[in-house]
Amino acid sequence: MQMYSIIEKKREGLELTTEEINDVIHGYTNGTIPDYQISALLMAIYFQGMTIEESAALTMAMVHSGKTIDLSAIEGIKVDKHSTGGVGDTTTLILGPLVASAGVAVAKMSGRGLGHTGGTIDKLESIKGFHVEISNEKFIELVNKNHLAIVGQSDELAPADKLLYSLRDVTATVDSIPLIASSIMSKKIASGADGIVLDVKTGAGAFMKSKEEARILAKNMVAIGEMVGKRTVAILSNMEHPLGFAIGNALEIKEAIDTLKGKGPKDLTELSLELGSHMVVLAERAKDFQEAKALLTKNMYNGKAIQSFKTFINAQGGDERIVDAPALLPNAKHTFSISAEKTGYISKVVADQIGKAAMLLGAGRQTKDSIINLAVGVKLHKKLGDYVQAGETLCTIHSDDTNISAIKRLLVNSFKIDHTKRSEPLILETIT
Repeated sequence: MQMYSIIEKKREGLELTTEEINDVIHGYTNGTIPDYQISALLMAIYFQGMTIEESAALTMAMVHSGKTIDLSAIEGIKVDKHSTGGVGDTTTLILGPLVASAGVAVAKMSGRGLGHTGGTIDKLESIKGFHVEISNEKFIELVNKNHLAIVGQSDELAPADKLLYSLRDVTATVDSIPLIASSIMSKKIASGADGIVLDVKTGAGAFMKSKEEARILAKNMVAIGEMVGKRTVAILSNMEHPLGFAIGNALEIKEAIDTLKGKGPKDLTELSLELGSHMVVLAERAKDFQEAKALLTKNMYNGKAIQSFKTFINAQGGDERIVDAPALLPNAKHTFSISAEKTGYISKVVADQIGKAAMLLGAGRQTKDSIINLAVGVKLHKKLGDYVQAGETLCTIHSDDTNISAIKRLLVNSFKIDHTKRSEPLILETIT
């Protein structure tokens, strides 16, 4: 293989063969192709793009660069969900037990958070005793028994993706849609699920800021999934504003509990039912979306969903008492209220600024080595379209520090108030 010729070929906008892509990934992971040549190829891809066939080949090359998870010992159709990340995105904590309560096998591998995007594993570790490091045998046993288990993402899955991402991060090629799509799908496919539901977020609090970019990414990932034999559905959802009311690890656990009891925020409940219903349909536990949604809604109110959550926590060593006594979760030392400076309607809640505030409090990681504080965060009291009086509380800060004047200013500036009531749809599009 001549790496020079492959770089030149992609630079000219020509399509790489599966064999060429396999050779590149194999050569990079075994150290025979240097960083500078891969960097050149990444930049060529950034400018010239890739066909769906190329993206699928890249995805599978990364899948085969490491171990894959064999879930064949788990009964039924296994369905996974992936979110492209956002502010207050608690859906995995809700979807796992909710979908499991309908008899769907959810064998989930989740990661930790970085920046303002919270990680499911971090949130679960807010629960005393809960552990995510379990053997593959135990993982499969729990899914067969309870229809749900969640473990930390293994570094052995798609190691080529990790290598490529590190290089993309320093070569200004992170925001290449073919590379993003292949990165996400390689980890999902390596995790062994039969069907995949994707929550592709767009807006201020999302990685994909524009709806059109998010749509292209979603279509790419769905096409890759279908091309490699995985039934895949993508939902475009609005992350212009935070999802739900809670941003912070223990705070989001409390909100997930409320939602599983049918008492959660309207938007978080809506998105959870949307994503969960598609998971149930892919698992062939309902004949269509409407039947699946009716089943999940019923389980939110009859106690099955929250019992599924209790069983899940207990099975992985956690203290299930937090379901009925959320005060047992970590609590911050101090709370501070942020009040409206004038009367009117909330016309904007700037999601990325709210997320940044939570991160600065310690709820998120500024670097991969940061130690997070599970207790701190922000709890919203007002959302887009709500009417507020001057002096009324917009949000509450949960902090272990009292010297947070800069964070307070950031949050004050995150709420825009005017005289016109506005609303925006949460679910923007479904792509199959």
